[in-house]
Amino acid sequence: MKNQYHCYNKKMKKISKVSTNEVSIMETVSSAYVPPFQLTEGQPPPFAANGGLSYMSFDQDGDAGTAAAIEAALNQIATGEGQTFIRKLENAPPGPIKTKWGIGFQNYSECLEYIRTNNIEAPEGGLAIPLRYTVYEQPSYSIVSSNQVWKDPSRKNEAKALSKEERDQGRRCLYFPQVLRDARRMEEYHPGLSPNSPECMDKLGVSLAHCESQCENFYDAEEVERVFYPEMEKLLLEYFPGATDALVYNHDVFDKDYEGDRTEDQDNKIPGVNAGYANLVHNDLNDNSGRVRCRELLTKNLRNFGREQHYTDEQADAKMSRRFMSINLAKPMETVRQNPFVLCAWPSFADQPYITDYRVYDDRVGETTSFTYRPDHEWYWFPQQTSTEVSMLKCYDSVTDGSVSRWSFHTACIDPTAPDDAPCRKNLVVRSYVFF
Repeated sequence: MKNQYHCYNKKMKKISKVSTNEVSIMETVSSAYVPPFQLTEGQPPPFAANGGLSYMSFDQDGDAGTAAAIEAALNQIATGEGQTFIRKLENAPPGPIKTKWGIGFQNYSECLEYIRTNNIEAPEGGLAIPLRYTVYEQPSYSIVSSNQVWKDPSRKNEAKALSKEERDQGRRCLYFPQVLRDARRMEEYHPGLSPNSPECMDKLGVSLAHCESQCENFYDAEEVERVFYPEMEKLLLEYFPGATDALVYNHDVFDKDYEGDRTEDQDNKIPGVNAGYANLVHNDLNDNSGRVRCRELLTKNLRNFGREQHYTDEQADAKMSRRFMSINLAKPMETVRQNPFVLCAWPSFADQPYITDYRVYDDRVGETTSFTYRPDHEWYWFPQQTSTEVSMLKCYDSVTDGSVSRWSFHTACIDPTAPDDAPCRKNLVVRSYVFF
């Protein structure tokens, strides 16, 4: 452990001296794939470890930087800054909390009462609603359940600290008032822009498609892979002009009321069934992970629940030298009554720094992102989304010149207008890459 820590510190000192223009130098240091850090034109640097450089640069004997990431997580816990921030929030007087972004609330009901008291209204088809954002501008670390650290008796104390820190991340969030617009009325807000068009995805990072699926059992992972994955790949190729191929690589089933086995089994490509909904404003990828995730799928099939890929490093590099996108597609199993999926449009946060959230596996360090609140974030939803409507959001786009959206961000939320007995959303979310 001491040797790992020493190695990590040496690399951190080296990284601190490397500018974003010199990142390519680091690629020669490690055998792992380390993409140069890229920002969209006009986009500020993110809140991230290592100056934003991928943990791949800290690869140790093929571990993709996972040991370094865990050490960084433990070091961050040791500073106590996260706990100090939590105490500051929890010791605040009841009611609104003034932040530099606006007025936030520790719980949903307080924020909803504020919305109602101040007569915050939404346009027709829209909804005024509390949404949950982080208020802590520091990167976070999540050690996934399959990581060996949880099974190593010698690391019991570390595991305990890491587990507590992950639970505490939710305590550094607040609810803020926002207004959702009806995405089906997109042309009212963006004249000439249909929500059912690739132009909508290019401009806003969100869009809507139609699918009459032949999949009969969305809880059967094998059937989903065999039937639904090809359906979504066909949809993507027809939807985006110029697309040459599409790869749907995994999926999640969301059903709070599901009574069967929820266990994830990576070896047998079974994702399990999620009882929780991601009630936090976030995006699944970022500047680094959009490219790292694509390459590891093409060359290593890491967490690929779809068809195996057999690209060489050189072939993957050539494929990724052209435009590619990551698109999430969400299809309800029945009309959505509660816990709708809501999406934020790119232009309203294009100049906002994101906060990097690291997900540490045994063989990779994923990067997701969270965002702080802005009152003018442009939020959309599809009220009563039906089983044939597929909402699409962009998680990554390789184009960095500012001409198209790079990504959207999203969350689940509670609809206060839904009946008390409204069933929670049952849907399938698939993740894909589209190549041009």
